[in-house]
Amino acid sequence: MKYKFWTIRLFFTAFFIVLIAQIYSIQINKGDYYAQKVQAQEGINDSFKLSRGVIYFTDKNNNPTPAVLNKDYAVIYSVPKEIKDPLTTSRLLAPILELDETGIEKLLSKSNDLYELLLEKADSSQVNQIKSLNLKGIYIRNESFRYYPFGRMASHFLGFISSSQDGSLTGKYGLELQFNEKLKGTPSKNGDSLYTTIDRSIQSESEKTIAKLMEEWQADSAGIIVQDPYSGKILAMASLPDFDPNQYNLYNIKDFINPLVQLIYEPGSVFKPLTMSAGIDSGKITPQTTYTDTGFVTLNKRTIRNWDLKSYGLQTMTNVLERSLNTGSIFAERTTGHQIFYDYVKKFGLGEKTGISLPGEIKGSTKTLDGGKDINYATASFGQGISATPLQMISAFSAIANGGVLMKPLILQDEQPKAIQRVMSPETSKKVAQMMVSAVDVNILAHINQYNVAGKTGTAFIPDFNKGGYTDNVINTYIGFAPAFNPRFTILVKLENPSGAPLAGQTVVPAFKKMSEFLLNYYGIAPDRETTQ
Repeated sequence: MKYKFWTIRLFFTAFFIVLIAQIYSIQINKGDYYAQKVQAQEGINDSFKLSRGVIYFTDKNNNPTPAVLNKDYAVIYSVPKEIKDPLTTSRLLAPILELDETGIEKLLSKSNDLYELLLEKADSSQVNQIKSLNLKGIYIRNESFRYYPFGRMASHFLGFISSSQDGSLTGKYGLELQFNEKLKGTPSKNGDSLYTTIDRSIQSESEKTIAKLMEEWQADSAGIIVQDPYSGKILAMASLPDFDPNQYNLYNIKDFINPLVQLIYEPGSVFKPLTMSAGIDSGKITPQTTYTDTGFVTLNKRTIRNWDLKSYGLQTMTNVLERSLNTGSIFAERTTGHQIFYDYVKKFGLGEKTGISLPGEIKGSTKTLDGGKDINYATASFGQGISATPLQMISAFSAIANGGVLMKPLILQDEQPKAIQRVMSPETSKKVAQMMVSAVDVNILAHINQYNVAGKTGTAFIPDFNKGGYTDNVINTYIGFAPAFNPRFTILVKLENPSGAPLAGQTVVPAFKKMSEFLLNYYGIAPDRETTQ
């Protein structure tokens, strides 16, 4: 009995000695290793932990719909220091993770490394297969990532987030960049949410419209903006080509630029209502002012002709917009005077940023007017030789639509409408709107029964930046608003390099009409004219 007692006693004594030795080894000899492992894993968790604010679309009834939110995904990572056989492990992982075996082996062979990310956003099948292998040094955890439930929708507007050089997550492009600090949360405080002015229904219809347009004409790019002319709120903003912010790594960096805000172009004849506004508001011309169209004008030894190479004889300023006569725009500008014309161009916001709360806005250029050459003012009168962003152009047209006030474009619901400056009198804006209605009625393509629709086409040749002058490729633009004398919306549609270099009337005008009909129905807007002309 005594022998058994001592045997048991010696066994437990030996057991506790081994246990204490193991505890000592873990806490002292390998303490740094395990502390670093925990710190590495917790540090990475903190780095990728998202408490960013949600971004919402807002519909006509102010109902919010999440456009950007946070969602948990499985993340597969490794602790290379625990892996005995990197080659075998990488061979097992590669087909499951759909990654290069050599690349995985290189990561797993870092013998003193405590963390290597293998796959973000793993699906359930991958997770189950990894678990079944029970590989030492391979781990799975859930992390919160940014999720864009509508995929490509409004991708240029929204942007995305990605890792910075220090391992932290930060917004890139669009709202994610512009409001990064506001959206960004901390472990103790969630980020603030954003409620945008973008209406999901209008945005969706806009994107369908330009997708069809771009496909039909095999164009290089297409864009559309819908704006409330009175408040300045942007109701839709879309460009193609676009990208999926859920998989931004699959796209080129050029795909992330918002061309409606960050790229300029020569707008062409869509500029002519601005020229008429300057002349009428300054009292130099009226819609009924006449001139004799000979089909061409020669200035500074250069000859400018009408787009159709025709002459029309005696014409009014309203006829100039109806037929989009280059010679008539030149007459209006020269009658107005260079300095007055220039002052109104600046009043319309050309050459200045609109102040929209989106990153990377550029301001276009009116520098060709600085030299005072007659030919430069002549070409500017019909939108060539000067440049603007599509956002600047729709803002200028909204000033005509709303009674003469240039408004700051807004993208957040809590932004208060801000008038930048009055461009023209309400009387002038009404006269120019009526001229544009007449242009729509005469040319029929944008006409909608029982509604007054105001609009103007533009077909501009694309400059040749290598040889100088212009290429044979064109950019089509149409900008208009409806109902013309109490407008609910302004629309810009732009198409770059459509196949065959067609006129705007063939491409963007039908797209504008389709979008206008959708909006009139969506808002339930009553007809404002009895005739069905």
